[in-house]
Amino acid sequence: MTIPPFEDRAPADDRITVYDERHFVTYLRILDAAEEGADWSEVAAVVFGLDAAAEPGQARQVHDSHLARARWMTEHGYKHLLDKSREG
Repeated sequence: MTIPPFEDRAPADDRITVYDERHFVTYLRILDAAEEGADWSEVAAVVFGLDAAAEPGQARQVHDSHLARARWMTEHGYKHLLDKSREG
């Protein structure tokens, strides 16, 4: 699976960004992994292609910020998607 380019930190905006739209699948993969109890370092390797042993700080930051954003999407962001669908 191709990994879309990613930042060390996911957005923290209160609206869905273009970055978020590019990473919907990424967010779903991270949420699924968290639900299954997967180790964060494994998720960082599989989803982002990062080696947590070599770069633990960066790998943890990438994982945690994207997981937080994925959770935000499930709690708040989806409402913005619904608003967009009503506009069109």
